Amino acid sequence: MSDWKPKRFWKTAKAEACAGGFTVLLDERTVKTPAKANLTVPTLAMAEAIAAEWDAQVDLFDPRTMPVTRGANAAIDKVRVQRAEVVALLAEYGDSDLLCYRAAGPEGLVAKQAQNWDPMLDWAANTLGARLFVGQGVMHVPQTTDALGKLRTQLDAFDAFALAAAHDLISLSGSLVLALAVTRGAISVEDAWLLSRIDEHWQITEWGEDEEAAATEATKRRAFLDAAQFYQLSQS
Repeated sequence: MSDWKPKRFWKTAKAEACAGGFTVLLDERTVKTPAKANLTVPTLAMAEAIAAEWDAQVDLFDPRTMPVTRGANAAIDKVRVQRAEVVALLAEYGDSDLLCYRAAGPEGLVAKQAQNWDPMLDWAANTLGARLFVGQGVMHVPQTTDALGKLRTQLDAFDAFALAAAHDLISLSGSLVLALAVTRGAISVEDAWLLSRIDEHWQITEWGEDEEAAATEATKRRAFLDAAQFYQLSQS
């Protein structure tokens, strides 16, 4: 097995305007995506954040510490070239949204889910025109074509960079509604994460915390926060 690791080969990283948006230069050389496309992003704020990530690398550089760069790469190399498929994939979450699947018990968990999730479903109905129905257990809860269409319309309006952020917000939370609420500023990203973890946190209060599960949650939470930041940078 090779122990090769990429080394820092540049002295300076800086954001700069370019055709179609903004890019990052490493010693006057334009950063490329893994697919060898020019890394062109929609806002100066995003380009500056990417430049800061590259500039922060010391000796051996670690892509895991570069979430904005990773998000831009995904938007350009994957989402942009598979836009229809990504929109369709994310829209499917509307028909299986976490907020619609409630516990039958215990009473405390039932009440906690209703208290915290019902206002978000009301928000989707009142703001997006998408009323979703609720059921108990894991049996599929059919949603109306109209509601699902309204949710998909929100995704259709996103560019590739916003969609890349939405992908992580939705897949990590299991909720299209929560993700859209974050992008519209209707709820903070921290509150959205906590709402998506009600079931898991209830189990922790009942049975205690598992160290491995806690580490996994911490990683997912960090990715969720990174996705929200990436969305904001795409709009700045």
